[in-house]
Amino acid sequence: MKKYIDQGKNDTRSGYGAGMTILGRTNPKVVALCADLVGSLKIQEFIDENPERFFQVGIAEANMMGIAAGLTIGGYIPFTGTFANFSTGRVYDQIRQSIAYSGKNVKICASHAGITLGEDGATHQILEDIGLMKMLPGMTVINPCDYNQTKAATIAIAEHEGPVYLRFGRPKVANFTPVDQSFEIGKALMLNEGNDVTIVATGHLVWPSLIAAENLENQGISAEVINIHTIKPLDEKAILESVKKTGAVVTAEEHNFLGGLGESVARTLTSQFPCPQELVATQDTFGESGTPDQLMEKYGLNNKAIEKAVLRVLKRKA
Repeated sequence: MKKYIDQGKNDTRSGYGAGMTILGRTNPKVVALCADLVGSLKIQEFIDENPERFFQVGIAEANMMGIAAGLTIGGYIPFTGTFANFSTGRVYDQIRQSIAYSGKNVKICASHAGITLGEDGATHQILEDIGLMKMLPGMTVINPCDYNQTKAATIAIAEHEGPVYLRFGRPKVANFTPVDQSFEIGKALMLNEGNDVTIVATGHLVWPSLIAAENLENQGISAEVINIHTIKPLDEKAILESVKKTGAVVTAEEHNFLGGLGESVARTLTSQFPCPQELVATQDTFGESGTPDQLMEKYGLNNKAIEKAVLRVLKRKA
């Protein structure tokens, strides 16, 4: 079992802010738009250094998407910023028509995703956004796991031609990936090699998956852990290579089991290598108000839930 060290908890939204600061200094084509949530998106430093490249649109998210699409025509690379719920559900028509259908080079950057948004409750917690975005033709969907990876992803998507949905969160979580990592869109990362079961995780569930793997090792179970930071395009090759070795898979995500990572993995396995799978995700439900830890416990999105899913799937192995 490879040991990973928590370098100090930090929020992934701050990783986005740090990435934007670097882009402000290195890529003059990058512009930022925000729907009255500068503090939440952590982009004040970008604004201070590049005031002429920032557009505050206010609480007018649909207008923000239209402006962003228009800016691409002038050769700019617009990064839009607001909560994930308002980045997707509220403006789906504008994204579909003005950005995805038109193939515009807009980076839709969404903070406060999932139930870890916490006390603001179900109206602000979106658990359907990955499904909404991955179904749009040509849309790349990225869900990094910690501060360092979010920073790297933010920088990387500026070089990617085409629309991108970048999803990140509100709470401070373990920061454990390399500080100066390179980020390759669509390339899964092997975090721990194992032989008995494959754990495929994304976003805030990657660190709990590593904890689960360590606890399972103490029970004599060898778990392989893969970090899927890019949900679309999915690294099917990495998943299939692992599952053909282990013969069983658990997917883990802070999202509804309908339309998320688990469903994409299931589609891949059904068509190429059918095998037992368990999904750790929310079960077709809205969230509620509570602390992130309380909600992750209630909705079964932690290392304990992953460990239980592993034990279930192992019983189903041929």
